[in-house]
Amino acid sequence: MSDELSSAAETCNVRKRKRVDPSADGEAKRLQTVQDGEEKPARRRSPSVSVPPDRLQQPITPSELTELLHYAALGKTGGVKQPSWCRLHHQKRVTAVNVVIVEAVTQSHFYQHYLALRHLRTSYTTRVTFTPSPTSLASEIFSGEVPESDDPSLRQRPGGSSGLHKALRIHPVISKFGTQKKGLTAYVLTQEEMIKKQYPVKGMPGFEEFVCTDGVDCLTDDSPLYGVDCEMCLTEKGYELTRVSLVDSGGKCLLDVLVRPRNRILNYLTKFSGITAVMLRPITTTLREVQMKLKELLPSNAVLVGHSIDSDLKALQLIHQHVIDTSLLYRRNFGQKFKLKVLAESVLQRQIQIEGDKGHDPIEDAVAALDLAQYFIKTGPRQVVELHLEELWGCTIVEESTDPEPEPEPEPSLRFADILQTLGRSVAFLGKRSDLPLDLSHQQWLNSDTEVVSSFRRRTKCPFLSVLQLSSLSDHLKRCPPPLEHPRARAILRDMCVVFAGPFPAGFSQRDVKRLFCCCGPVRNIKMLTTTVRVHAEVEFELLEGAMLALKALNGRNMLSHSIKVQRPVYESMLDLDLTLEALMCDSLNTSRLYAVKLSPSTASARTNGHAAGAECPGVKPSARVNGEPLLEAIGETFGLFGSVERVVLPAKRGTHARHAYIQFASSAGRLAALSSSEDLRKEDYLVCPALTPAHLPSWVAAMAPMVTADGDGETAAVGDEERAHEHNSPQDQEMDLKMGRLDHRLRKLFRSLPEGTLSVVVLLGHTSAHGHLPGLCLMEVKD
Repeated sequence: MSDELSSAAETCNVRKRKRVDPSADGEAKRLQTVQDGEEKPARRRSPSVSVPPDRLQQPITPSELTELLHYAALGKTGGVKQPSWCRLHHQKRVTAVNVVIVEAVTQSHFYQHYLALRHLRTSYTTRVTFTPSPTSLASEIFSGEVPESDDPSLRQRPGGSSGLHKALRIHPVISKFGTQKKGLTAYVLTQEEMIKKQYPVKGMPGFEEFVCTDGVDCLTDDSPLYGVDCEMCLTEKGYELTRVSLVDSGGKCLLDVLVRPRNRILNYLTKFSGITAVMLRPITTTLREVQMKLKELLPSNAVLVGHSIDSDLKALQLIHQHVIDTSLLYRRNFGQKFKLKVLAESVLQRQIQIEGDKGHDPIEDAVAALDLAQYFIKTGPRQVVELHLEELWGCTIVEESTDPEPEPEPEPSLRFADILQTLGRSVAFLGKRSDLPLDLSHQQWLNSDTEVVSSFRRRTKCPFLSVLQLSSLSDHLKRCPPPLEHPRARAILRDMCVVFAGPFPAGFSQRDVKRLFCCCGPVRNIKMLTTTVRVHAEVEFELLEGAMLALKALNGRNMLSHSIKVQRPVYESMLDLDLTLEALMCDSLNTSRLYAVKLSPSTASARTNGHAAGAECPGVKPSARVNGEPLLEAIGETFGLFGSVERVVLPAKRGTHARHAYIQFASSAGRLAALSSSEDLRKEDYLVCPALTPAHLPSWVAAMAPMVTADGDGETAAVGDEERAHEHNSPQDQEMDLKMGRLDHRLRKLFRSLPEGTLSVVVLLGHTSAHGHLPGLCLMEVKD
């Protein structure tokens, strides 16, 4: 590497003497393919993601992210075009797509806890701001419609209903469950359905005193089924439990006990419950004892089955998250339900509840509900409807040939998940229980981030499309409202862009300070700190590089016999500044980037006179060489001598005169060579330093800039300096640092488990609330 640097420095000196060997550039390119005297083998073209520099300044939306996922999975052969905002190169070599959604974490969190996120900042070479959405991103990914293709093999009939009679297409059972046979997980009620229908759910009002079973979120189609049925009586406090029966999947009775209500009984409801005063008189069993017995009998992955099981759970004062309600399997229109007795007779050809006034037998009812669920799962929704359409739903199927105007087939499904499954590509979701447009057999519900990552890594084969939702930080952040994180991150970034300078000569104005310091980069704000004796200033740059160059180029300069000292502010937020700057220099987005400022001739002249320019300093005057293509050509010509330059970006607004630029080299060797020749470049009126600001960040930093007001002289002053007094290193910040470090560790383990060629996307989801929107961050990389 030292040979490369010295060679580049010599090349720069040759250029200064205007004697450049025309064959040198070609020779340098040839040498790049040689290592230790041997030709390098041709590099395999691996897939990669890139975003144009101008597009990096704009955040992406969930729909734009799904554009990329659709193209990565299907490509041009699937009729999908390249995304409008980025380029995925060599898409055919993408072997899988993995998306990790981190709830509630914002872009502010990423840069506030930048040092703790070593894997994220070093392993992902593409980073862009993400606009949060109030809807579920996981749902948008699976249900997003892919542009229609001419290839019929990519089309999927909704619910597999091709050729289905029109009378069945609108049937409530078919509409809900489709036509295909599915595992039992497809019929377990989601948390959203349970909340909507007022089943006992942990954390919901009215169920605070209920006992929770020790269930796990991870269910499979092999999870055991248990039938349950309860009998109640009417007491002073309402309906209370008097009997409970539990049977296993084979119909064996595991529990059948009478229970003494806590309150005075008003009506035993013997006609329905079969319970009498004589039966309950010797009973001492309490509801609490029954709850503990059920918790002991039910395994963690048990699925409870009952008919209108919400009533049974309320009587038991029990919360169990996995339930199948047979009254909702055999659905009727408009929310009406079949009686258990009717279903048993029609479907099972079994007579139950025939004792008349003697009441029901809860064991018999529990077994009937269990058998109805098992029959539905084994037979499949379509066949259940066709076999019992007339006797249960009172409908008959008219042959299509007698229909004068047969209804056309429904349009093929264009949903992303449907198309992938049509092509035989597996899809999977792992995370908290959610109402996704995806069969439950393809979902795995897990409570903690550790369980999500561990469960994914234990899979023998990686799904083609996998979406993991990490939610552990969400609960923590609810205790620290996200709107407070935004100004905190803004204050820290602002501190990093600030330098203090002085003393200046008497009468030195804010305008003079700006003209002096703008040679290092665009200045956002200047605050004069004037005493009766000395004049100092607080200078805030728009970019981190500006502050770094000011320390390097202006500290110790003479200004009219005054030696100017330039230094960083001493705030608590600056304790880890050196580590942060070093990490930013090594950021995967910056390893081949350089920041350079082109000085004006007046600056060079002032420098040779032994002091920095004052009132005559470095304003770049309008000229064809400073603004526009000539400047690009000059920079490209100068820095191209150190290595191949891929692009030069002038981060200047339209109508302004740019003199600072980011140079993107093809490799890090060019950047290192230019930095080693910084003194030679300075003689040619260039100041250089390593790039620190990620390419997507300037617009976000500008959006966080404090508001400004005009003072009496028309100058601007920052509003909200109280942010500076914020305690940046509070115990809450330290705790968050630890949690972000754990998150980064989990993501690193997950990334390592992905197969080569996987498009890995990590979405820090951002935050949406009544206080406003806090942008998230999307990180992308193809594992190579």
